[in-house]
This record gives sequence, C-alpha cells and structure tokens, in this order.
Amino acid sequence: MGYQTPHGDKLAALLDNDKLPQRDRPRVRRAVEKYQAWIRELDGFQGQQSIGSLVASLDRYKKFIDLELIYDSSEDFLYRQRGQLKLDNTVLEEFLPRLVGNQFSERIEGRGLIIGPANALAQLRFDSDLQSVSVGGGMTARAKDHDFAIVRPLFLQASHHEDFTSARSESTHLAYIAAEIKTNLDKTMFQEASATARDLKLAIPSSRYFLLCEWLDMTPINTNLTEIEEVIVLRKERRLAADLRGQFSTAAGRINNREAFEQHLSQHPFESSMFERFLSHVERLLGRDQESGQDVLERGWF
Repeated sequence: MGYQTPHGDKLAALLDNDKLPQRDRPRVRRAVEKYQAWIRELDGFQGQQSIGSLVASLDRYKKFIDLELIYDSSEDFLYRQRGQLKLDNTVLEEFLPRLVGNQFSERIEGRGLIIGPANALAQLRFDSDLQSVSVGGGMTARAKDHDFAIVRPLFLQASHHEDFTSARSESTHLAYIAAEIKTNLDKTMFQEASATARDLKLAIPSSRYFLLCEWLDMTPINTNLTEIEEVIVLRKERRLAADLRGQFSTAAGRINNREAFEQHLSQHPFESSMFERFLSHVERLLGRDQESGQDVLERGWF
C-alpha cells in the first residue's frame, strides 16, 4: 500500500526555505535522516500485536521533532514559525494512515478505498436558472481537505443532453471516514470542525467525522450536540499553561524551561489505548466482508 508523505514533504520544503537560519540547516538534514529511519521502522511492524510498537515509535520520533529539532534550536525561527511550517502536526498526518493500513490494508484495498490525507466532496450544487443554459447545469463540486480520510474516487458528469454532449465533468472523492488532526484543540477549532462535520454528513449521510488532538486546550463540549462522532485526546492531557508557553518564544526562555517542557512530553506520551479506540471505530465502520447466509445462521445474528 502506498502512502502520502506530508511530513517528509514539509521537511524537504524547509531545507529549500531561504529563511531557514544557517545554524539550523545541519539540524534539519539530521531530521530528514531521522525521518527516513522512522519510516523504515514503521514499515517493519506488522499485525495486531504491533499497535503498541507503532505508537511507541511515533512517540520517540515526535519527541525528537518537538524537543531536539524545534525547541532546542538556538535560533527562534523554527519555534515561532512552527504553525506555518507544519512540521509537528504533519507527523500524525503521516502516521495515522500507516497505522490504519497496518491493521486493515486488505479490507481497504479490496474495496477500492484509499487512506490518507484527502480532498473530498463537501457539496454538490448546480448554478443554473431559467434564463440561460449553462454547461452541465452549472454543476459545481465543492471539496474539503481532510487530514485523514478513508475515501473512494468519484467521477461526475452532467449534461442537459441524453448523449452527454456539452457536458461538465468533475473528479473528487467520497469520504466515508474523515478526521481532523490538531496539536492543540481549542474552542474555535472545535467549532470549525463541527461545521465541517455537518457539511460532510449533508453530502454523505453515512460518513463519520472525528477530531484527534494531542493536547486539549478547551473545556470539553458534548459531541452529541454536533455532527462530530468523537473527540480523542491522544495524550490524555491538557496543553501546558499559557504563562509557561509564553517564555518559549526566545532561545534563552527555552533553555531556562527545557526541563519542564521535556518532563511534560515524557510524562504524557501518546497513549496506545487512544489509537486503539480510533481503530475500533474504523473496524466497526468498515464492517465485515460479505458473509454467506450459513455463516449468519451459525452465529445467530447479523
């Protein structure tokens, strides 16, 4: 199964970034080597028993990116621009498809499904009126990027003519499972995700939308009041206090507070149980492969 490389692409783009301080270039090159070794390690794990090993590998690599690459830099560029550079949050974007593929690759590929970051249908509309004839009824497919999704390709064609002359065509994906991945989940992000989940379910009523985050940065809200299936806090912990984080913007402040930052990461690693919970949702939504009537009768339920 082939996987996209959003995190690897961000590392490569960083090396090409003219604004990257010279002192950081050797460190970023080392990060590229670490990344390549990490991917080889992930590819070596197979089967159900490997979930804990996969998550432990993620935790080690993510700690290297957060602490040794970004936090420990003697320059301020990597830390202050981390939101724009997207080095840290793309680690999970690259990891999650491999985790799901490790468990369900045959069931996914056998159904023509694709896993990974994806652009998928959010709305289909027709910009048409009685006063003019627009090509294909003015069909427009609006799409939305998802950090993680299980999708199936979809090709659309619309025309006012039975033989499809003067037609408009669109290619997109249908997302049956979608997830937004956040480093720190705050209330604004939650509200935006709620709107995305609503749009997705209007387009595909059977779809399911999840929010995954490392750290919680808001008061929990009942997801039953939204179209979000569930929010999963992958480290089961809150974000560091704002007054402490405010000291991290300078190299001197980071040096003085390194112990507190490292301790926060070490004491709250990624929890295998949280990834297993997400995998259980995926397994339930994938369902079983087609069963014979005899299989159902022997079990007694379906």
